[in-house]
Amino acid sequence: MGKIFYVMGKSSSGKDTIYEEILSRKELNLTPLIMYTTRPIRAKETDGVQYHFVTEETLHRMQEAGKVIELRMYNTVHGPWYYFTADSDAVDLAAHSYLALGTLESYQKLKSYYGADRVVPVYIEADDDKRLERYIKREKKQEVPNYEEVCRRFLADQKDFSEENIAEAGITKRFANNEDRQICMDEVAAYIAAQMGQH
Repeated sequence: MGKIFYVMGKSSSGKDTIYEEILSRKELNLTPLIMYTTRPIRAKETDGVQYHFVTEETLHRMQEAGKVIELRMYNTVHGPWYYFTADSDAVDLAAHSYLALGTLESYQKLKSYYGADRVVPVYIEADDDKRLERYIKREKKQEVPNYEEVCRRFLADQKDFSEENIAEAGITKRFANNEDRQICMDEVAAYIAAQMGQH
């Protein structure tokens, strides 16, 4: 039986880059579990790769059809942005293992939906100063940088990923992504391989 390896961490912890690298490792043979969002697509993002970018109307239709597993909303300076995971016939844990990317809250809900034995946490962390430097650098590349949103998200992460919440989620293993990203990626890949029974 397959598993869902759930990558998460605070903003600019490097989780997106690590997710993409792990997904590219053919020996792990992981299928992406793509989530949905109503937020605008960013520079260098592709619909159906990082997220399925949808309208709020589409979200409401999926809710009415009973397809939404978990949903969260962020009040941003642009208005509410929704992120959610939807049940899909494409997910077949009898045949495949998946790689997902999201928040601590969404991890908890997927674990509840699919079972704790099927959803494995991969928690990426980095020092606050490193994260803030990376976040600002990334935002500079946007067509219209929004530093107010950077600050809002940075502070919200401190609450969302509090030590209490991490402990409550049952997460004990962490992967540090500070100086050498390659070491962190290799550690994550080795951990996933071990969880899948590979050596």
